[in-house]
Amino acid sequence: MSFTELWDLRTDKLIAELKQGKRLDARKVDEIRKPIITEDVSENADGQARVKLGETDVIAGVKMIVGEPYPDSPNQGSISVGAELLPLADPEYESGPPREEAIELSRVVDRGIRESGAINFEDLSIVSGEKSWIGFVDIYILNNDGNLFDACGIAALKALLNTKLPKLEDHKIVKGEYSGKLKLNAKPILNTFAKIGNTVVADPTLLEEKAMTSRFSVAVTENDDITAFQKGLGGSFKIEEINAAIDLSFKNSKQIRKLL
Repeated sequence: MSFTELWDLRTDKLIAELKQGKRLDARKVDEIRKPIITEDVSENADGQARVKLGETDVIAGVKMIVGEPYPDSPNQGSISVGAELLPLADPEYESGPPREEAIELSRVVDRGIRESGAINFEDLSIVSGEKSWIGFVDIYILNNDGNLFDACGIAALKALLNTKLPKLEDHKIVKGEYSGKLKLNAKPILNTFAKIGNTVVADPTLLEEKAMTSRFSVAVTENDDITAFQKGLGGSFKIEEINAAIDLSFKNSKQIRKLL
């Protein structure tokens, strides 16, 4: 039996169970897996966090460097998010250039944080037009059991909450010394849903992702502001399904923030 045929058999069972309102891991359709968040996983990063969502396991690290600001925003610093799908995380991942999935993952996590106003980029300016803080958020996937979007979003946010700004002397970083913490003005949480047949499930597992026809992610803040949307795959959601997913996101995000 091939790898693909095995997945097909498992998804057939999953779909049959969902028709009866059941998920294979015994969760309710609107129930998420409780994130397990670990700190102090790296001695070299300026901010870091490890997040487990069921068997999904990711690490995020933040590195702050001094660089030149962009010409169109001379009085601002910047951040960028990158995700690496390590081959050890999933048999379908391979070494080499970033996969399309990794690029989408990075952009969605980045957008949720950036558009929330969590970071005031003017605070990252050192000398207007000359020097600013540039933050790199690197996310590494250790194991994929579904819903990398939410796991990576939580890990990136927690890593940023932990981030310390290195001490500067003559605009150069003093290794091993810090001047304070990075200030965050919001805590955006990413929430992902999968549509399988006529059923929408929260926080899909890898098997549920194999069976889904469409995916929807939304990032929300503690003020119930929506900061990012992402629709994936060729299927569709009804308006009432989207509205229900957003309402559930507000509720679930509040529970996740208590763990940060």
